[in-house]
Amino acid sequence: MQAPTSGGTVDTLKDRFALWVLPYAALWITLLVGGALVVTLALLGAEVYANVVDDEGLASLDLPALELSQQLRTSDLNAGVTAFTNVGGGIGMPIVASVLTAWLTFLSRTWRPIILVGGAAAVSTLATTVGKRLVGRTRPDHSEAVPPYETSPSFPSGHTLNTTVVIGVLVYIMCLQFEVLWVRITAITAGALFIIAMGLSRVFLGHHWMTDVLAAWFLGLAWMALVILAHRLFHLTRKREHAGPAPTFEHPALREDHSGDEPVTEDSAERGAGTGSPGKGSSAG
Repeated sequence: MQAPTSGGTVDTLKDRFALWVLPYAALWITLLVGGALVVTLALLGAEVYANVVDDEGLASLDLPALELSQQLRTSDLNAGVTAFTNVGGGIGMPIVASVLTAWLTFLSRTWRPIILVGGAAAVSTLATTVGKRLVGRTRPDHSEAVPPYETSPSFPSGHTLNTTVVIGVLVYIMCLQFEVLWVRITAITAGALFIIAMGLSRVFLGHHWMTDVLAAWFLGLAWMALVILAHRLFHLTRKREHAGPAPTFEHPALREDHSGDEPVTEDSAERGAGTGSPGKGSSAG
């Protein structure tokens, strides 16, 4: 058997790139545009935040929420909530997201989880950084917080924003992957409770004001909605172009046959088009 040449390997990689990655170009473009809108929203929010959140505005929620949290604290509860909130931090959340994304990628055999979660997380992190630098709001005093203390600006809550986006997108992908109703309900319920608990944990520990968490929930839900919309538009575009479902690892993107027949994959001449197994969940990419 003749060994493959380096040129043949390069050509194969180019073909695979064209079949697996390029079909998602429209999705990436939509995500980039949506991400720009979210960052712009964070910029605008920073401009009006100081004028809206004052002693007579939304900040009237902050002190009562902090006082209630102080009344509920115990040493054991503090330790438990601290352990939980670390899951949504700069180390815990990337680990959780990577594990779940890898699992969903294995199940779906598509690039969908990596593209959606990766793109969503990148923009949410950028929005968090932009918001913190522009507003520069001071966190509650250390005397009113539970150690370990944090020194970065308070608005918006990064734990809450990033958790809302990442967990929300992962739940959406799970609902696409699994068609069983009880699985979808369980995923949505668990995801919602996790997101709510993460935000409240930041207030309970005195690491954020309540309005920091509310703003993070709003920004996170807005960006999550745009990510989901981008993915739905991606499939609508493919349907209108008769390009078939999104590519999988076993079945790359469909291409139009020059004879005018139905779209076929690169290996459909040998096996016949559409011979892939249905899998456990949705076949949408």
